[in-house]
Amino acid sequence: MLRINQSFLEFTEKLYQAQERNEDLILKEYEAGETILVQNDQALKVFLIKEGITKCYVSEENGKQYILEFLGQGQILGEIECIKDLPCLCSVEAMNNVSVYAFSIPFFRDLLVNSIELNGLLLDIFAERLFNTSNKSSFQQLYNLEHSVRRLLRLQSTQNMNLSKDNLAAYLGVSVRSLNRSLKKIEQSAL
Repeated sequence: MLRINQSFLEFTEKLYQAQERNEDLILKEYEAGETILVQNDQALKVFLIKEGITKCYVSEENGKQYILEFLGQGQILGEIECIKDLPCLCSVEAMNNVSVYAFSIPFFRDLLVNSIELNGLLLDIFAERLFNTSNKSSFQQLYNLEHSVRRLLRLQSTQNMNLSKDNLAAYLGVSVRSLNRSLKKIEQSAL
């Protein structure tokens, strides 16, 4: 549910300390509710989360959101868009105060060509995302909503996250009304 990557954070902190030009990699702050990347807009930087939690979501034409992941320390944002020269595939919003390392696009592209360590970290993160997405998808298809809600509530408590009903529903890909029905069934079965 909440993804972190300590290795990527350590790699970026070393780069930040060793950089020659202070505009290649800067620290940037976002307050809760601020959007870091906007779906379909061009990404002007590649970001790595230093502190805080973000939600990565897709907005559909019907106005609904589907939350792909919650991202924390060491998670990278905008790298696919930079590599493929695409507009942002999804939006990323700060859920609390978030600080990020912001890579300039030319600096990040230079690292792609010259840093084996960066490429290894990217391969690892891409593989993890593919695994997690497949796992989440199959789980949501194979189990009923109540089971998924119970599992999500357990995860939320173990990761010390407090999510609104809107965010829970968007993460599960259901309406708030369906979520409320499931929560009521869970409550009744506990009695």
